[in-house]
Amino acid sequence: MRRDVFQAIADPTRRDIIHLLAGNPQNLNSIADNFDISRPAVSKHIKILTECGLILIKTEGRERYCHVSLGGLKQVADWTNQYRAFWNEKLDTLGHFLESEKKQKRKK
Repeated sequence: MRRDVFQAIADPTRRDIIHLLAGNPQNLNSIADNFDISRPAVSKHIKILTECGLILIKTEGRERYCHVSLGGLKQVADWTNQYRAFWNEKLDTLGHFLESEKKQKRKK
Protein backbone atom coordinates (compact mmCIF):
# COMPACT_ATOMS: atom_id res chain seq x y z
CA MET A 1 0.00 0.00 0.00
CA ARG A 2 1.38 3.40 -0.96
CA ARG A 3 1.06 5.95 1.79
CA ASP A 4 1.18 9.71 1.59
CA VAL A 5 1.99 12.49 4.00
CA PHE A 6 -1.70 13.22 4.65
CA GLN A 7 -2.20 9.69 5.98
CA ALA A 8 0.86 10.13 8.16
CA ILE A 9 -0.34 13.29 9.85
CA ALA A 10 -3.94 12.10 10.16
CA ASP A 11 -3.07 10.20 13.33
CA PRO A 12 -2.44 12.21 16.54
CA THR A 13 0.23 9.78 17.76
CA ARG A 14 2.20 10.23 14.56
CA ARG A 15 1.87 14.01 14.84
CA ASP A 16 3.17 13.73 18.41
CA ILE A 17 6.13 11.64 17.22
CA ILE A 18 6.98 14.26 14.59
CA HIS A 19 6.77 16.98 17.23
CA LEU A 20 8.95 14.96 19.59
CA LEU A 21 11.62 14.40 16.96
CA ALA A 22 11.57 18.01 15.77
CA GLY A 23 13.51 18.84 18.93
CA ASN A 24 16.22 16.23 18.45
CA PRO A 25 16.78 12.74 17.03
CA GLN A 26 15.98 9.85 19.34
CA ASN A 27 16.34 6.10 19.33
CA LEU A 28 13.27 3.90 19.04
CA ASN A 29 13.17 3.02 22.74
CA SER A 30 13.27 6.63 23.90
CA ILE A 31 10.47 7.51 21.49
CA ALA A 32 8.34 4.63 22.80
CA ASP A 33 8.93 5.78 26.39
CA ASN A 34 6.91 8.92 25.62
CA PHE A 35 3.71 7.05 24.76
CA ASP A 36 1.21 4.88 26.62
CA ILE A 37 1.01 2.37 23.80
CA SER A 38 3.00 -0.77 23.11
CA ARG A 39 6.44 -0.63 21.54
CA PRO A 40 5.20 -2.58 18.49
CA ALA A 41 2.47 0.05 18.03
CA VAL A 42 5.07 2.83 18.18
CA SER A 43 7.20 0.89 15.68
CA LYS A 44 4.23 0.69 13.33
CA HIS A 45 3.76 4.47 13.54
CA ILE A 46 7.48 4.97 12.89
CA LYS A 47 7.25 2.66 9.87
CA ILE A 48 4.38 4.69 8.40
CA LEU A 49 6.23 7.95 8.99
CA THR A 50 9.32 6.47 7.35
CA GLU A 51 7.32 5.25 4.33
CA CYS A 52 5.97 8.78 3.93
CA GLY A 53 9.43 10.31 4.12
CA LEU A 54 8.80 12.25 7.33
CA ILE A 55 11.32 10.25 9.36
CA LEU A 56 14.74 8.94 8.41
CA ILE A 57 16.30 6.13 10.42
CA LYS A 58 20.07 6.13 10.78
CA THR A 59 22.06 3.37 12.41
CA GLU A 60 24.76 4.54 14.80
CA GLY A 61 26.57 1.60 16.31
CA ARG A 62 23.92 -0.74 17.66
CA GLU A 63 21.30 1.98 17.97
CA ARG A 64 18.82 3.15 15.34
CA TYR A 65 18.05 6.86 15.58
CA CYS A 66 15.02 8.54 14.07
CA HIS A 67 15.55 11.95 12.50
CA VAL A 68 12.64 14.10 11.42
CA SER A 69 12.52 15.16 7.76
CA LEU A 70 9.99 17.96 7.56
CA GLY A 71 10.41 18.61 3.84
CA GLY A 72 7.52 16.26 3.19
CA LEU A 73 5.19 18.59 5.04
CA LYS A 74 5.61 21.11 2.20
CA GLN A 75 2.99 19.09 0.35
CA VAL A 76 0.54 19.77 3.20
CA ALA A 77 1.47 23.45 3.29
CA ASP A 78 0.98 23.77 -0.47
CA TRP A 79 -2.42 22.10 -0.25
CA THR A 80 -3.62 24.30 2.60
CA ASN A 81 -2.25 27.48 0.98
CA GLN A 82 -4.66 27.09 -1.91
CA TYR A 83 -7.46 27.77 0.59
CA ARG A 84 -5.74 30.67 2.35
CA ALA A 85 -7.13 33.31 -0.04
CA PHE A 86 -10.62 31.85 0.29
CA TRP A 87 -10.55 31.99 4.09
CA ASN A 88 -8.90 35.42 4.18
CA GLU A 89 -11.69 36.77 2.00
CA LYS A 90 -14.38 35.17 4.18
CA LEU A 91 -12.80 36.48 7.39
CA ASP A 92 -12.38 39.97 5.91
CA THR A 93 -16.07 39.95 4.95
CA LEU A 94 -17.01 38.86 8.46
CA GLY A 95 -14.82 41.62 9.92
CA HIS A 96 -16.52 44.26 7.76
CA PHE A 97 -19.94 42.93 8.73
CA LEU A 98 -19.11 43.05 12.44
CA GLU A 99 -17.75 46.58 12.11
CA SER A 100 -20.93 47.76 10.40
CA GLU A 101 -23.04 46.08 13.10
CA LYS A 102 -20.99 47.82 15.77
CA LYS A 103 -21.53 51.21 14.04
CA GLN A 104 -25.26 50.53 13.75
CA LYS A 105 -25.50 49.84 17.50
CA ARG A 106 -23.62 53.07 18.31
CA LYS A 107 -26.10 55.09 16.25
CA LYS A 108 -29.05 53.76 18.25
